[in-house]
Amino acid sequence: MTAYVIAMDNEAQCLIDNLDGATERTRFGRRVVTGRHGGEDILLVVSGIGKTNAAAAAQFAVQEGATELVNFGVAGGLAPSMAVSALYEVSEAVQYDFDLTQLNGTKMGTLNEYSSPFLPLAAKGAYPAVKLGSGDRFNDDPGDFALLTRELGCSLRDMEGAAIAHVALKAGVPFSSFKCVSDVHGSGATPSQYLENLASCLAILTKELAR
Repeated sequence: MTAYVIAMDNEAQCLIDNLDGATERTRFGRRVVTGRHGGEDILLVVSGIGKTNAAAAAQFAVQEGATELVNFGVAGGLAPSMAVSALYEVSEAVQYDFDLTQLNGTKMGTLNEYSSPFLPLAAKGAYPAVKLGSGDRFNDDPGDFALLTRELGCSLRDMEGAAIAHVALKAGVPFSSFKCVSDVHGSGATPSQYLENLASCLAILTKELAR
């Protein structure tokens, strides 16, 4: 069974609108939807924003019998060449706000049980593949931008993906993710870009999930 772990209700609705026989319940305070998509039974869990929410929802999905995890939604673009509404898939993800550098000298984002900061995803080749940085911050901080781009080489930024990747890797479950760019660094304040472009990005995701 494929399970979708989605941060926000409006993002989740992009898939729900394309489900056959959707039914809904609440489990552990989270919205859980089941139905059929592309002829397959699926589970959708609305996690809420942030890494802790995402990890908890992903673990719930695994315990419900998920054999594959999928995440989609909007994300911030970090490369100047990126355009609002463009779609990308994630090849690797890093929790850029995880820091053990002073304790053991590892690179920023490296979890204690791993030697590399990046966690692999199952890229499917549907869209250009890029690296994703996930952290519990939504800001225009130049320090975060420098860390994400110069040190880690990320082109996308969100608040959930790498946490789901961590759960999936521990559980031995394939995980894939694709994102629609809602804001691009250097093109104005990211919060205002996000608010301006959110509706059009959600429409694009809804259309993609109808295929």
